[in-house]
Amino acid sequence: MDIPFNNLYLQYLNIKDEIDTGIQSVINNCAFIRGKYVQEFEQKYAISYGVKHCISCGNGTDAIYICLKSLGIKSGDDVITTSSSWISTSETITQTGATPVFIDIEPDFYSIDASKIEKKISERTKAIIPVHLYGHPAEMLKIKQLCQKYNLYLIEDCAQAHFAEYNDSRVGTFGDFGTFSFYPGKNIGAFGDAGAIITNNDDLACQARMYANHGSLKKHDHKIEGINSRMDGLQAAILSIKLKYIGAWTNKRIENARYYNDCLKGIEYITIPKIREGSTHVFHLYVIRCPEREALIEYLKRNNIETGIHYPKALPFLEAYKYLGHIPEDFPVINKFQNEILSLPMFPELKINEIEFISEKIREFYS
Repeated sequence: MDIPFNNLYLQYLNIKDEIDTGIQSVINNCAFIRGKYVQEFEQKYAISYGVKHCISCGNGTDAIYICLKSLGIKSGDDVITTSSSWISTSETITQTGATPVFIDIEPDFYSIDASKIEKKISERTKAIIPVHLYGHPAEMLKIKQLCQKYNLYLIEDCAQAHFAEYNDSRVGTFGDFGTFSFYPGKNIGAFGDAGAIITNNDDLACQARMYANHGSLKKHDHKIEGINSRMDGLQAAILSIKLKYIGAWTNKRIENARYYNDCLKGIEYITIPKIREGSTHVFHLYVIRCPEREALIEYLKRNNIETGIHYPKALPFLEAYKYLGHIPEDFPVINKFQNEILSLPMFPELKINEIEFISEKIREFYS
């Protein structure tokens, strides 16, 4: 039995006729950049989140950068974010000239530890970017209260948490902006790079839309300098089709996670994912913690099971941020967990017998 980490081709086969028809329609209409397919997706995505505006863009990284620039974040500012994420969360901060201020993670849920944020707020602090890591919502009530108390902007990085919920509200709707990636491997993925921003603020929506399109809302009318970050029509058409299936796919991910939990229960050395009360975890990734991780990875590989690590080195410890002078003791939780976290195969089409096989091999390894 060969079990990949993800299987995008299988997802494609299940909706092949719709996808092929959608792609051909874009080609027939030559609607490659912007155009009606992009507008349709923006409208559908905004409606699905119950917000006024969706601004499509080139990728999830650009989405965060566009939001920061639209909020006026600049050199001399600080932006607080988590110590555990893909580098796009932090590199967009530095690209504005601002400084990322990293916070350790919650030991149970792996998101930014809201209880540690306040002591890092200073006169330089202008915004907070929580990341809903692995598909589990950050503690948005406390984070939003801090933003209100200190008059800070709030940008939610929802790249891994499409349609996750916190206290019956979808993540991405708590802040000034919510940002999304549609990288192919995401819960709803394009056939290339694509991203989006959502907001209920008319002025911020206008600013973000301009910034993503060379500072222009109308051709040759450039109000500001911006960047070239536009979703193409092919990706928009594909995403509009996939949007119809995201509910069923999410439910299947949740079912698969529950079955993993049942199968892995009782293995002494394994820590399975926890879910905060009032939260919906959409399981972009199913992440366990385990000792002897590298040996387990090799054992699973020999049994044709593909795994991943998200992420092998925390942001503060990357070479890119050596200049900030962080030491392991600054972030004790992620410093320990970065050597233990392991992502197991997780996708809607994953079969029960495959989950059983993976779990059996993990149990064998630790027996």
